[in-house]
Amino acid sequence: MSTKLFNHSVAAEDDGIRLDRWFRRHFPALTHGALQKLLRTGQVRIDGKRAESSSRLAAGQEIRVPPQATEIAPVKRAKSPDDVAAGKVAKPEGYQLKKLVLYEDDDVIVLNKPAGLAVQGGTGLKENIDDMLTVFEHRKHGKPKLVHRLDRDTSGVLLIARSASVAAKLSESFRNRATQKIYWAVTCGVPMPERGRIDAPLIKKGEIMAIAESKKDREESKTAVTLYQVMESAKGQSAFVALWPITGRTHQLRIHMAACCGTPLLNDQPYGGALPEGLPGDELGKGLHLHARRLMIPHPKRGVIDVVAPLGVEMRKTWRWFGFDQNAEADFSEA
Repeated sequence: MSTKLFNHSVAAEDDGIRLDRWFRRHFPALTHGALQKLLRTGQVRIDGKRAESSSRLAAGQEIRVPPQATEIAPVKRAKSPDDVAAGKVAKPEGYQLKKLVLYEDDDVIVLNKPAGLAVQGGTGLKENIDDMLTVFEHRKHGKPKLVHRLDRDTSGVLLIARSASVAAKLSESFRNRATQKIYWAVTCGVPMPERGRIDAPLIKKGEIMAIAESKKDREESKTAVTLYQVMESAKGQSAFVALWPITGRTHQLRIHMAACCGTPLLNDQPYGGALPEGLPGDELGKGLHLHARRLMIPHPKRGVIDVVAPLGVEMRKTWRWFGFDQNAEADFSEA
């Protein structure tokens, strides 16, 4: 193996993206775990300095890339969707993504992500949406770009940009909170009061999140704000709840409902969401009951994107058993 190091200059179209996304874009065969090891050992550097996966890049910066990244066999991928359609190459693993499209145009694609499918790669994951996006590859813009993420076990609306410039505009809308993203969930117990605002900063504790309570934790925490509204309740045992995360922290909705309302999400084991006594586990849907139901965000060129994602198979089972309204609409106008 060669020991030669390569310096890559950050292009204008990569300005502002995270370092890990830059590697996924330019060295797709390098796994997430392998990149983390290179970063920990200081083999990847930005302008000569050690870097982290979350480091933001600026056009013109120099990234030092070790041979471990450059000599990995390239990922087998279709040259273009046209080649796939014409049968010139085999369909990539992610071809089924096209069945998940809720909306698409020349700038954006919106998917209804199924629960259990990771958005990005990681240790032990065999497939993820980011790798599958090659099925939407365009000759001019290349592979589409992720704009935001959903937890692996969360289903629903996932926004994809067809180009780096569109991704930058949509990401700015998220940062400026010019969006509204409504989630649906089922809770163990009924939140009281039935409508409210949760403002509780979060801090990571191992693999899960926690409410920052001590002075030290609060100094290191991130602001987290959630609006919630009980849509329907079932005999005091469970509730259908609509959630609007004003901020977008990891596990925010899950920990806010569990720690601040005392009503964890159904089947959310890390946060205490065990099946309430008396409910038939074999008749309710499996998995975490959290679904990104609706997204409203300014279109990068015109108007507003307003997309609703139908519930997945498992959550529909739960809705039918409780008799919850699958066409309900949350109203946060008074929030």
